[in-house]
Amino acid sequence: MSTVTIDDVRAAARRIKDLVRRTPLLPATLAHDGLPGNPSLNLKLESLQVSGSFKARGAMSKLTTLDDAAKARGLITASGGNHGLGVAYAGHAAGVGVTIYLPGNTPPAKADNLRRWGAEVHIHGDVWDDANREALSVAARTGQTYIHPFADPAVIAGQGTVSLEVLADAPDTDVLLVSIGGGGLIAGAALAAKALKPGILVIGIEPVGAPTLYESVAAGKLVELASIETQANTLAPRRSEELNLALISQNVDAIILVTDQQMRQAARWLWQEFGLGVELSAAAAIAALQSGAYAPPQDAVCTALICGAGSDGAN
Repeated sequence: MSTVTIDDVRAAARRIKDLVRRTPLLPATLAHDGLPGNPSLNLKLESLQVSGSFKARGAMSKLTTLDDAAKARGLITASGGNHGLGVAYAGHAAGVGVTIYLPGNTPPAKADNLRRWGAEVHIHGDVWDDANREALSVAARTGQTYIHPFADPAVIAGQGTVSLEVLADAPDTDVLLVSIGGGGLIAGAALAAKALKPGILVIGIEPVGAPTLYESVAAGKLVELASIETQANTLAPRRSEELNLALISQNVDAIILVTDQQMRQAARWLWQEFGLGVELSAAAAIAALQSGAYAPPQDAVCTALICGAGSDGAN
C-alpha cells in the first residue's frame, strides 16, 4: 500500500499554487453568542475555495500528475457533490470532458452547479458507494481517467496543503478540528500538521449517522456501515479505504461524533455570527465545540476547517 509524506504535500503545494485559492483564516472573535468555554478559535475558510470546497486542492493536485493522454481521455468520478465540483473545475481548467456520478441523496443544487462547470452528470444509487461502483464500471469500459475522491495519494497530498497554510497563518494552533467523510481531507491535513508541529492535536468529526472512520479506527480494520442515517451527504460513505485508515490511525488523536441537529445549529451560528453560508459537513467542527462533544484543553488555540459552502445555516 502506498502512503503519503510531508514531501508529497509540499510538492502538491508547489504544483497547485496558482490553481487554487489561498483561503483566509478568520479569528472567531466578537461573536454575540460565544462557544462553551470561549475557546480561542480560528476558522480556515475553505468554503471560499474555488468550486466551493477544499476538494479543488486534491482534484488539481491529481490533475497536475496526469499526462496529456490521461487528460485527453476525459475525467470521471463519483461524488457526494464537492469532489465532483473540484474535478469539474479541474476539467474546466484543463479543457477536458468530465463525467460525474452522484448518489440520489445529493442536493439538486450541487448537480446544477456541476452542470454549470460543464460536467456531464448522472444519478446512480442511494449513497456514494453505489455511485462509485457505477463510475468505476463506466471508466473501465470507456477508458476515462478515474479520480478517487479520498483514497488517491495525490488527492490526499493536495488536501494536506490546507495544513501548510493553517500553520503558516496561525502557528500557535494547538488543536486542528477536521470534518471526516471518506477521510481524504483529514488524512492529508493530519499528516501535514503532525509533520510540521508534532505536538498538535488533530480531532476528526463525523456524523452519528455515518461513523465510518470512528468504527473502523475502533475496530482496527475497515468497517463497512450497513446504512447511512445523516443528511450531511458529503460525510456519508459507507466505507473508507486502507490508505486513509492507516494515515488516520497514525495521525488523528480522536474522532468525535455529532448529530445532524448539532451540525445544523452550528451552521446557523456561522451564518448568524459571521455571515458564512456553509453546508452541514462544514459545520461539524463547530458542532463538536458548541455541543460540548469535544472540550479542548484549557487555553488551547483551536483552528476549525470550514470545508464547504452551502445554505444549511441560512435556511
